[in-house]
Amino acid sequence: MRVGIDLIEIERVARALHRHARFVERVFTDAEREYCLSRANPAQHFAARFAGKEAVGKALGFGVPFTWREIEIAGRPKPQVALTGRTAAWARRVSAGSIDLSMTHSKGFAAAVAIVHDAAV
Repeated sequence: MRVGIDLIEIERVARALHRHARFVERVFTDAEREYCLSRANPAQHFAARFAGKEAVGKALGFGVPFTWREIEIAGRPKPQVALTGRTAAWARRVSAGSIDLSMTHSKGFAAAVAIVHDAAV
């Protein structure tokens, strides 16, 4: 079992959303964008998913920045994680099994904890 955690300021994500037009397309999948943009405060939800992606990447021991969209987070209230591309290949290589993810946000911060279970042998 491996664990990853991340904490991010929601304002930092809000600034990125405002300043960098391509940020959302570069980091989030279509389904993630659709969900977050449907919420009253999209920045909170983008921040939680950003933290979730970071936490999953840390738990897998795989660098996230170039593979953001290969970690998709969907579902409520229990988020599900789907891996594709190089990230999924890495997960298979390190014998990663199921991934549990918990995300939360407050007025100023979003956080996530990921637990990657060992694959059944």
